[in-house]
Amino acid sequence: MKSISHIHLMGICGTAMASLAGLLKQKGYHVTGSDQNVYPPMSTQLESLGIDIMQGYKKENLVPRPDLVIVGNVIAKRYEEAQALLESDIPYTSLPKAMADFVIEDRNSIVVAGTHGKTTMTSMISWVADQCVEGSGFLVGGIPLNFNQSFKVPTGDWFVIEGDEYDTAFFDKVPKFIHYKPKYVILSSIEFDHADIYNSIDDIKKAFIMLLERIPKEGVLVYNADDKNILSILKHANCKTVGYGQNNGDYQIHNRDFVVGRNQFAVNYQGKNIADIAVKQIGEYNSMNALASFALSLEMGWDKIKVLQALAGFKGVKRRQELIGEPMGIPIYEDFAHHPTAVKLTLKAFRESFKDKKIIAVFEPRSATSRRKIFQNDYAEAFKLSDVVVIAKPFDTSKIPENERFSSEELISSLKQSNQHVYLGESTEQMISMIQSEVDENSVIVIMSNGGFDNIYDKLLQALK
Repeated sequence: MKSISHIHLMGICGTAMASLAGLLKQKGYHVTGSDQNVYPPMSTQLESLGIDIMQGYKKENLVPRPDLVIVGNVIAKRYEEAQALLESDIPYTSLPKAMADFVIEDRNSIVVAGTHGKTTMTSMISWVADQCVEGSGFLVGGIPLNFNQSFKVPTGDWFVIEGDEYDTAFFDKVPKFIHYKPKYVILSSIEFDHADIYNSIDDIKKAFIMLLERIPKEGVLVYNADDKNILSILKHANCKTVGYGQNNGDYQIHNRDFVVGRNQFAVNYQGKNIADIAVKQIGEYNSMNALASFALSLEMGWDKIKVLQALAGFKGVKRRQELIGEPMGIPIYEDFAHHPTAVKLTLKAFRESFKDKKIIAVFEPRSATSRRKIFQNDYAEAFKLSDVVVIAKPFDTSKIPENERFSSEELISSLKQSNQHVYLGESTEQMISMIQSEVDENSVIVIMSNGGFDNIYDKLLQALK
């Protein structure tokens, strides 16, 4: 490690990779990187850090020769840059292994895992840690608005990290989170996802079992006690386990309400009221996110008053229920929702908060799972809570067998049976025209994608102005 000066990251614009690049840069390393899908907010963050991005995965990116290459999980072995790396004697590793070696080291590692809510909860816990203990650091798969960047170099004994179940790299086919030295863990939910690498819910469970087995006896697992899939693997944990939920668990939500722009609820611990929580983020699922963060904080011995104050002051995360503008007084929100459960919960939250508004939902099937037909019927159910639906064509299905591809046309047909106003957009410009034909002063627009969506956000803001 002492001989390493120049570190090169392949796939540097991924949310976690860009965060790691920032951590390494601030630790004093010379950092370079390459990518072929460059878009905000990570490209902007890298630019602000003075890290140049080499376009495309070319062998010339390895000149001058770096001391170490960190390979992102978007990199395929067939890429020219990957081939040049394998043919050289340059040492290489994966993002999770680099995180463990360069950043987590022997610190108390807080890992936030689960199918849903990871980024928001990791951001919450990172902010709470910042307010409760000295020198904490974090890495999040998004940009928390309390910090305005997706990472912080630790100087103390605590580090918070988003624990993804996706595989590590083409040479290390295990879930990322098993490298993160988990000691304190939140497990929010287990559903089928990542259909490009997992075949069934049983495969997903096996990944999370690997996580539970790595928590030491002196560690703590805070788990969603309302989730049957989590309950089915709980026996694999050898540490203290603490449940939270709306109907089950040690920590439970009571009397939840949306009052004066705040999501408020009481916390009962083993039947006794111990706190009242108020957060800015809307929806049931954000109540659960806040409850999980609160429960883990107390289990780690942090000051309850400071924890409650931190949760009340949590501003949220970019691209998660983020208000990006109000042209003509019409609020436009951006959200990362792409799994049908996330879409449904997001729209439910907006319906709760904007009771009398016309909700216009705009969706791009872009994730590896949403571009496949496995959840075709689930999406039809998820969008029933909106008044108007504008669906894009799936993003690049060329590598997916035709009989396995998600069909936007079939979704449109299903939604029309619910008497909704539904549209299929062949292009961004066409979708904006469709939105303009429906929007009025009583509308709220929610745009959902886990990618760049051809920058529909800025284009729509300009069109409505």
